[in-house]
Amino acid sequence: MTVKIGLLGLGTVGTGTAQILLDPTGRNPLLQDINISKVGVRSLDKPRQVQLAPGVITTDLETVVNDPEIAIVVELLGGIEPARSLILQAIAQKKHVVTANKAVIARHGDEIYSAANEAGVYVLLEAAVGGGIPIIKPLKQSLGANRISSIIGIVNGTTNYILTKMTSAGADFAEVLTEAQQLGYAEADPTADVDGLDAADKIAILASLGFGGRVKREDVYCEGIRQVSAADITYADQLGFVIKLLAIAKGAEGEISEQLQLRVHPTLVPKDHPLANINGVSNAVLVEGSPLGQVMFFGPGAGAGPTASAVVSDIMNIVAILKSSGLTTTLDPLLSCVHQHFCQITPIEAINTRFYARFLTKDLPGVIGHLGTTFGNHQVSLESVVQIGFQGELAEIVVVTHYVCEGNFRTALDEIRTLEAIDSIPSILRVL
Repeated sequence: MTVKIGLLGLGTVGTGTAQILLDPTGRNPLLQDINISKVGVRSLDKPRQVQLAPGVITTDLETVVNDPEIAIVVELLGGIEPARSLILQAIAQKKHVVTANKAVIARHGDEIYSAANEAGVYVLLEAAVGGGIPIIKPLKQSLGANRISSIIGIVNGTTNYILTKMTSAGADFAEVLTEAQQLGYAEADPTADVDGLDAADKIAILASLGFGGRVKREDVYCEGIRQVSAADITYADQLGFVIKLLAIAKGAEGEISEQLQLRVHPTLVPKDHPLANINGVSNAVLVEGSPLGQVMFFGPGAGAGPTASAVVSDIMNIVAILKSSGLTTTLDPLLSCVHQHFCQITPIEAINTRFYARFLTKDLPGVIGHLGTTFGNHQVSLESVVQIGFQGELAEIVVVTHYVCEGNFRTALDEIRTLEAIDSIPSILRVL
């Protein structure tokens, strides 16, 4: 039995996917039963790195999703539209969908999965998070017996490269961003990466899987790395930390709860933490649950080969089901999306965490005492207060707190900004 698939998009990942499917020798025998029937692209003029039979490539994307002979539509266009509409159209035609599109799933997953469940088809997305790292399937299947307590990840290779380079070279953000763009690690418009939006899409998906509830993407607190300076990286190093952009999903401790912490922000990570040594463009996801404890998934988070590997894995999963059960089958709950309710997200102001803050102050007596008193008045306990040195005539003071309520910490900072001795607060970062 040959299963016909339709590809939407023949860019980097689409080309990598086609190359695997067209060269099955030495791979899983199941690949020999998969046929690329149609490929939808935006332009026929672009040179291609794969040779396909005449008439396979078309600019009419709707003919791919409407072809009655195609059983699986593989969406690799990226972006929201027309990807969302084409996915829904494929589902309406009772076709299974494989996608690497984290943005469309994070923002429209509720609509897409509701339609898929009603139509009795699968929507698989292993490639949407972590490139070639297997994390979606493990959360659905291998770790399914665990009560997940936290998912913490470095899930954006661009920002990880920038922070790694800033750390090793002592360089500032703008300088390293330019270099990353020249090397092709960062887009010409790096907003989605450096402002944390890409990581927020991914943690919304992982949280939904790990905690068994749907997540509204707009509920993810999101902060990028533009404000991280070489000075902060140096001081973090002296304090025993490295700075990473972390995507964090965390349940309430010690109880089953639908209340989740869900956030993306630069974070001081202790040097002995498993995520501290994930460098360059690599990704890693640390999952903690009961009874398993901790397990970490690590590997290349992007690129044609790794991402295409995950895409083809999903295609093979569906093909295996179709071959064993026929074209009409009851959905396997371990592969489909069965949860219907939405997780309740804890407001960022109510989260308890530790903070690092850097102050520039006038060189006046009693400044540190005023800081300590003001923090104390707002139930903010300080672990350390260190005067690092001077920037011109301004003293530079670094504070690290114990666990505090973020709302109390922010209120204290508002009051501190009004103190005569305070010139500015250049950096405020959370501590893992």
